[in-house]
Amino acid sequence: MESNWKDYFTFTRKERIGIYLLLAGIGICSVMPRFCKTAAIDRELTAEAFALQKAHDSSSLHADLAGLSANDHQQIAHNDIHYERVGGAQPVAGLFPFDPNTLDPAGWKRLGVSDRTANTIQRYRAKGGRFKNAADLQKVYGLKEADCKRLMPYVRITAPAITTVADKPVVKFTKTPPPLIDINRADTTAFISLPGIGSKLASRMVHLREKLGGFYAVQQVAETFGLPDSTFQLIKPRLACSPVLLQKINVNTADEQTLKQHPYIRWQIARAIVQYRQQHGLFQSPEDLQRIVLITPELYQKMAAYLAVE
Repeated sequence: MESNWKDYFTFTRKERIGIYLLLAGIGICSVMPRFCKTAAIDRELTAEAFALQKAHDSSSLHADLAGLSANDHQQIAHNDIHYERVGGAQPVAGLFPFDPNTLDPAGWKRLGVSDRTANTIQRYRAKGGRFKNAADLQKVYGLKEADCKRLMPYVRITAPAITTVADKPVVKFTKTPPPLIDINRADTTAFISLPGIGSKLASRMVHLREKLGGFYAVQQVAETFGLPDSTFQLIKPRLACSPVLLQKINVNTADEQTLKQHPYIRWQIARAIVQYRQQHGLFQSPEDLQRIVLITPELYQKMAAYLAVE
């Protein structure tokens, strides 16, 4: 009988842990209502104290406004500054018409622009930069897009853009055009000064002039051996041809050797001139040379300036 009684009051380790946890839960449940009631009372007291403080601040604000003079009210109305609040924080910006070309850093700060961005604008203006319209605010480094949209309606450009750098007028320099080269008087050094002309081409130009007996047109320079047409077109605006007394050949006395020395008279033409003269007599005028079949109208126009019959 004794051993059976002990069996009812003997528990295993897991059963003892369960009993302890059950007793702890009963204790917490019995104490919790007291703490909840205390917290509710504290919240009511806090709300009441906040309402009293708000009423006291409102009374103080009305008392301060009542103490303002009429001049103070007019000054506030004249400033017409409108503040915006972000999430109930302190005022962050005021909006008013402004000229970005003259506004000082303090004014930018009143507009809600950061000190760094205001300094960037000052440096930009110090280097001669100017705002021509409201859209130029979008070019300011560091100025947010939202700030641009907020400020652009208040931009007032009151003066035209100033074209000065560091308060000094911009001086425009016009490049002096290069001097013209007289193809009848220039030496090799003058020809070499032309773009694309080296010593060989310069020597050939002078040699061609000497064999012709002088130039009567700028276009004759293009006949220089080895001169590309692209190079001639490049130097043509810098060439000039002064009138000179051309060296002429007397076609009634010159022999075949003398005639064929001229660049425009090949040896076949030189022989034909001498033979025609022997068969028909002396030429009465340079135009008589056009009776020779080998001399085309184009060739005669080129060589006529160098021909004589006296």
